[in-house]
Amino acid sequence: MTELDTGGSAAREPEQGNGRRAHASRRTFMRKVFFASGATAVATTGGAGAWAALAEDTTGTAGTSASATPSGPPVGGPGGGAGGPGNQTITEDFFGLTTDGKRVDDLFTIHSAKVATAPVVAAANAFLSGLSDEQKTSTQFTVHSTEWRLWSNVDAYDRQGVSLADLSDDQKALGTALLKAALSADGLETTERIRRINQAAGEAIDNTDAFNEDAFYWTVMGTPSGTEPWGFQFDGHHLVINYFVLGDQVVMSPCFWGSEPTSMDIDGETVTVCHEEVVASLAFVNSLTPAQQKVAIASSTKSNESMKAGAFSDNTVQAYEGLRCDTLTAVQRKKLLGIVEAFVGRAKADAARVRMAEVGRHLADTYVTWAGGIEDDSAFYVRVHSPVVWVEVDCQGPGPLAGAYGASQGDGPTQRHVHSVIRTPNGNDYGKELLRQHYLTSPHHR
Repeated sequence: MTELDTGGSAAREPEQGNGRRAHASRRTFMRKVFFASGATAVATTGGAGAWAALAEDTTGTAGTSASATPSGPPVGGPGGGAGGPGNQTITEDFFGLTTDGKRVDDLFTIHSAKVATAPVVAAANAFLSGLSDEQKTSTQFTVHSTEWRLWSNVDAYDRQGVSLADLSDDQKALGTALLKAALSADGLETTERIRRINQAAGEAIDNTDAFNEDAFYWTVMGTPSGTEPWGFQFDGHHLVINYFVLGDQVVMSPCFWGSEPTSMDIDGETVTVCHEEVVASLAFVNSLTPAQQKVAIASSTKSNESMKAGAFSDNTVQAYEGLRCDTLTAVQRKKLLGIVEAFVGRAKADAARVRMAEVGRHLADTYVTWAGGIEDDSAFYVRVHSPVVWVEVDCQGPGPLAGAYGASQGDGPTQRHVHSVIRTPNGNDYGKELLRQHYLTSPHHR
């Protein structure tokens, strides 16, 4: 989603204290509007047991006028395009990314994935135990809460939960331990670098009220458990992690990774982020033959923003486009998987192996489309799209932090400002499909 320059620091409401609490009623209203528009996917396809589970929502939203009548699949084209805080609302049930408004069934099942989730459960419980009662009340939601979907990469967006600015050093350490339990070393380092650049860039333009390393928020959905579904969200400017857990299964999507700039000298060190996905994407497109490139490359130029399924685009309808990957050579397949692995590899190794195996099983049904140049320094957009994975890497035009690297808003797209996202199409973002199956099949929920 496009980031807007919202003016100087005086024009922004602080993201702490009264300013942060004041938006809670607006967010509650948004959730009520959402529920009033129709039942969630759990309820619309889950039968009486799943609907009863939804009624247990303690966020004050489940009791609104939600109808158990399905509202139908999404209509229209892809979302995630231009916009800012003003158009960030949810007015429809979760359905998931599809190619034609119809979900493909039987892609995701509850089974033993042998992912070691016990350390994540323990770290999440320790984090919650370290919060004050007031902090915990504002941070913990039910596992079916629409709070899952209320994330954004935009800096000025009002967020729920507890921010790093609200936490003591000991509490911050417990949050870091949770990230460390869920993410690989690369994933943890990526989150830290995004935050560091956000702080340094804010200092460079003299606006640390909006851009700093502490304007990132924690929310926990459900109660951390080894058997019951739960998850967490870590949400802020250029960084969103959604992490769902059911037993030994993990769904880590949607996740948004970005930065402006993507490289910056900080305290004598060059800090670089979002480099892996850029390098992997260029390596793949340059491995294609001229004939393959002609099919994959839709345009040799790109707009300042090309992302289709960023924030508030959970129900994007996007047909497959570009090069179908069933004819790739072994080398080309490896390079294609390298794009996806740049994202998937930010989870722990066991979770990443399960995810990459899933992606590999659908490699023949994977499509890649490209816009922009293919030189090492070219600005480009790439989308990798299959029944089970959606990845976008988008080199953006300079945004509100343009002054931190000598650029101006209105300049063309550049590798110095990158947005990227990974999603799970066909209804399993946020683990929604696994959650639905859990409430349908678990005897204690019937």
